Amino acid sequence: MKELIAAAVQVAAAPRDVEKCCERGAEWLEKAVRETGAELIVFPECAASGYLVGTTFDEVYELADEIPGRTTRRVQQAARDLGVHVVWSTYERSGGKLYNASVLIDDGGGIVGVYRKTHLFGSEAALITPGSAAQVYDTKLGRIGMTICYDGDFPELSRLLAVKGAEIITRTSAFLRPFDLWELTNRARAFDNHVYWVAANAVGVEARGNAHFYGHSMLVAPTGQRLGLAGAGEEIVAALLTPDVTWPQPFHHLRDRNLEIYA
Repeated sequence: MKELIAAAVQVAAAPRDVEKCCERGAEWLEKAVRETGAELIVFPECAASGYLVGTTFDEVYELADEIPGRTTRRVQQAARDLGVHVVWSTYERSGGKLYNASVLIDDGGGIVGVYRKTHLFGSEAALITPGSAAQVYDTKLGRIGMTICYDGDFPELSRLLAVKGAEIITRTSAFLRPFDLWELTNRARAFDNHVYWVAANAVGVEARGNAHFYGHSMLVAPTGQRLGLAGAGEEIVAALLTPDVTWPQPFHHLRDRNLEIYA
């Protein structure tokens, strides 16, 4: 990977208003680049519509679109205009099914890859079909893998991405559980796998109005050290990621795996 600035953007979604969400996403993308110089910008889970818990399949399906489509096009245009890479998040409809997706957009506005959330949380399983693949994508910035919210609780997924060569793993989230779990899982997944971890969490009111997302997006170094931590409101947190991190211990988790006993 190259040396780069990565940023996590906390912007409150306007639940069910795709046009407004995408326009605000483009505005905050420009703000992140202008204020931090970031080349990789990561948004929260379902940024294109808000995280729609307690909603019917038909309602979410109508708001969703194929990728690329109306839930990605405005942010793709902004990424191209600004010359940056973006991890955007949206509900995706495909073949009569709904997916919760992270979309990696390159600096030309093209779709590099789409990751579909594989671990579904609570009532989400009534609406969403789990994904069945986790790929690592080669970009100008480095090798990037993606996860979504609850995925971060599962060490196997992040390890799979690390074994496939990921240098940066992103976690788009709408996380409402205690902060201790948010911090624990973010730092552990980075440390377990010696990767940079960029976790963008939602802020604002949850779609049913029952709770507020608390943000605290963070960037974590391969050593498990927190490089940046946001607060609870709309905010951008950024950090410099360097390719020459010195591993400060006489061990290496990927090298020291006992593959024989795992089998």
